[in-house]
Amino acid sequence: MHVKLFRPLALIAAAGCAFGASAGAGKADAPMFRADPSHLGVYDSTAPSLSSVKWRFHPGGKFFSSPTVSEGTIYIGNTDGKLYAVRASDGSQIWSFKTGGAVNSTPAVSKGVVIVSSRDGNVYGVNAASGAKTWAFKTGGERRFTAPGIHGITPKNEMMPDPFDVFLSSPAISNGVAYIGSGDHYVYALDAATGALRWKFLTGNVVHASPAVAGETVYIGSWDRYFYALDARSGAERWRFTTGDDRVTYNQVGIAGSAAVADGLVYFGCRDSTFYALNAFTGALAWKHDEHGSWVIGAPALANGVVYFTTSDEKVFWALDARTGAEKFKAPYGSFAFSSPSLAGGVAYFGTFDGRLYGINARSGEVVARFSTDASAKNLSAHLDKSGNVDLNTFYDDATLDATILGLERIYGLGSIPGSAAIDGGVLFVGSTEGTLYALA
Repeated sequence: MHVKLFRPLALIAAAGCAFGASAGAGKADAPMFRADPSHLGVYDSTAPSLSSVKWRFHPGGKFFSSPTVSEGTIYIGNTDGKLYAVRASDGSQIWSFKTGGAVNSTPAVSKGVVIVSSRDGNVYGVNAASGAKTWAFKTGGERRFTAPGIHGITPKNEMMPDPFDVFLSSPAISNGVAYIGSGDHYVYALDAATGALRWKFLTGNVVHASPAVAGETVYIGSWDRYFYALDARSGAERWRFTTGDDRVTYNQVGIAGSAAVADGLVYFGCRDSTFYALNAFTGALAWKHDEHGSWVIGAPALANGVVYFTTSDEKVFWALDARTGAEKFKAPYGSFAFSSPSLAGGVAYFGTFDGRLYGINARSGEVVARFSTDASAKNLSAHLDKSGNVDLNTFYDDATLDATILGLERIYGLGSIPGSAAIDGGVLFVGSTEGTLYALA
């Protein structure tokens, strides 16, 4: 099933989809990435229509971080190196906390402490009320995934940082422990109140995926192409699963996105153009879905026996049977997406790099709500092909690393939405690369 013409939001109510029956419903607050440690992406809220902007918060910089909602406050990181606290009611700034690098991590809140990672190599605990530093944990340092001649970019023998490695790991909090990955190749377990190290686990490369926690197990992937299940108390490896390899262009390798866990299965996407479902207890492959050369960066969402996820080059939003992988529907869109879908009131919301936000009926695949960022509304039309899709050739000059980085910056000028939405009280909160945090009702 393909995307149909936009229809009124009244269709949302008709869907009558009650999320969370088998996978667990989201809470009113969404105190971490994907709302809960299992990363189900379900929010206990009515479905916003996206028809009105309640407020805008515009500090500048870029938002790759997704917003977190806790007790009427939005917490979000920015490339200007700051963590912001904003009132959910009116978008006014409460405080900002300055780090030494871009905050492309989604914060998590635990008992009055906001925990977030920065590109300065530190994980911070910040007082949720005042914005004062509570603690800081120094990792071995942040860096992007690097490889020779990445994506076929010339010169092919030069080690290059991957310009598409845009996120930092976001903490998942369970039983007073914050679990987080790092560019120093480690997965860390930190005391959420003090920042004290509980344990660390060494992988073979950068870890920018965000851990999912279910029961006594931490699930996380690394750019070393392995997906790991770790004991939540000790950090001991329980099992690992090997994804695809690509030692020619390093284009189809590595796990940059996060997992979701429900009903004995763990789900995640990979840059090897495959979406995986594994047995959560053994790591055995349950099923996989071929994305035909397209990355899967965003974390999946799960509800009512259906798993939902976005893709990059394939430009398709998928709904698959969570147990078998059978197709429920697919909905194409106009540009690549790294955004993880957020589910509320029978609708799945996600953003794309052309600055458009979609609301998809979670049963039928119809587009029932949409929104364009200010920059997208102003600039997108000059970059569309005859089919209404983004023409990437209008952004890139040549196949060099410099041109790729410059091309991405031009795309960000569309007000891209690389992160995910948080939804609370019928209002959707999402950031964009034009440096604006939107509250949409």
